Amino acid sequence: MTAIDPTSTDVEPAGRHAALRAHFAGRRLRLGTRRSALAMAQSGMIADQLREQVGCAVDLVPIVTAGDRSSAEISQIGGTGVFVSALRDALLADRIDLAVHSLKDLPTATPPGLVLAAVPLREDTRDVLVSPSGRRLRELGPGARVATGAPRRAAQLRALGLDLEIVPIRGNVDTRIKKAIDGEVDAVVLAYAGLARLDRLDAVTEIIEPEVMLPSPGQGALAIECGGGRGLAVAGPGRALVGVDVTERKGADQGVPGAPAAHRPAAGWTGGQTWPDHGQPVDGALAELLRFVLDDASSSIAVRAERAFLAAIEAGCTAPVGALAVVEPVPVAGAGDASPAGGLRLRAVVAAPDGSTVLRRDVTGSAVDPEALGQRLADDLLSAGAHSLMGTS
Repeated sequence: MTAIDPTSTDVEPAGRHAALRAHFAGRRLRLGTRRSALAMAQSGMIADQLREQVGCAVDLVPIVTAGDRSSAEISQIGGTGVFVSALRDALLADRIDLAVHSLKDLPTATPPGLVLAAVPLREDTRDVLVSPSGRRLRELGPGARVATGAPRRAAQLRALGLDLEIVPIRGNVDTRIKKAIDGEVDAVVLAYAGLARLDRLDAVTEIIEPEVMLPSPGQGALAIECGGGRGLAVAGPGRALVGVDVTERKGADQGVPGAPAAHRPAAGWTGGQTWPDHGQPVDGALAELLRFVLDDASSSIAVRAERAFLAAIEAGCTAPVGALAVVEPVPVAGAGDASPAGGLRLRAVVAAPDGSTVLRRDVTGSAVDPEALGQRLADDLLSAGAHSLMGTS
């Protein structure tokens, strides 16, 4: 078994990453996923990447969540977290090694014992209109029935002043499209990312630009989460722990909590969560491997800003709130690619549910501290009365 000493100055990152890959090559990982077609497609993409880049076996473990068992509105069955709590329970119980979530469904606080290890390359963040008649949003006409299950979309649609009838809808992508095809509604609004991952972009009538409808924070992004389990523990200062089952270790020496600062993500990384140190086992080597193999720097920075904004404004997934961050890379002299740590633009909208009042703000700042930018934008909107619009004042 390959020893990995994160404190050694002799081990370059490339060598460390190669050793991590060698350690997990040939192993079998259990990947937890919701049972929906979209969730299975998304998880299948991640499983394929791990098989190809690491050489490990990956088994998909379908898990039914509270959101899957009920057809009621999300706000009535628990709001934020209804699609992820069962997966997180499975991680903490060591029934799975990692989980794939739609990041927009993920609460902004990460529970003790878990780590958001990676945010892969983000898909297109925009919303789309599916209209069997071929009419675009502004061509539907007064009284047209447009279906959406998101208060954010409903509020922004009402704010357009097109006199549309907004109809609530639940169900998977195929179910929603079928209701439009069958004439139950005139059109349905969905996320571009979901249709792309299901190879259903042929159904799209119109791509709705962010200037018309800002997406949900985290829309189009996936979150790879892991927690306690078997694997190689990352050593504490001055020694390497090789092949240790971290579930059998206690105290400050277990897993990642003992890792030196040089090998921890920056404070607040991906959703305001520092590298966990809660006295619970965390498979540090797996988290590091996932971050190295799957994480996309620009996507991570963008969603960090959006999630920090969402946390600061104290809005859940059922609030009429949209946010979108875009990294503007700064060219690096002599390098073929630009550095992701350049500028960052963050836009947000908070609307009254009936669309009568809409607050929009747009800020720019450094990508080095996306959480600070998210907090600044939230403070701005709260000062403008965002809480009263969301009904939380």
